[in-house]
Amino acid sequence: MTVRIATAFIAVDDHDKALTFYRDALGLEVRKDVGFEGMRWITLGAPDQPDVEVVLEPPLADPSASPADRATMAELLAKGLLRSVLLTTEDVDATFEKVRAAGGEVLQEPIDQPYGVRDCAFRDPAGNMIRINQRK
Repeated sequence: MTVRIATAFIAVDDHDKALTFYRDALGLEVRKDVGFEGMRWITLGAPDQPDVEVVLEPPLADPSASPADRATMAELLAKGLLRSVLLTTEDVDATFEKVRAAGGEVLQEPIDQPYGVRDCAFRDPAGNMIRINQRK
């Protein structure tokens, strides 16, 4: 029996700004854009990974959440403390330049890591850390 990753969730506070980063800068394709009870979820994925998805979701996807809980989640998101995702590419330097040219907030330029990858890091428009690596 094999267990595989199907979906990862990333909290965002502005789906349109997030789309500019994930679709336009990173090149992920939009698969679904769904609204429900004043909230929005956007599902994206790499074209060559049809069975793996990233869902951009509200920071607190619960319509009955209290205003205090919503404020706490918004504060955690603003600090970049809710989510992180690791992406992989065949050419981290080219991907880095593409994302930086698209306005991505650079946290770390590409470097060789002692654990066998070359990687870089960005913040998405909501403050989440996005690491991109290339296996050596």
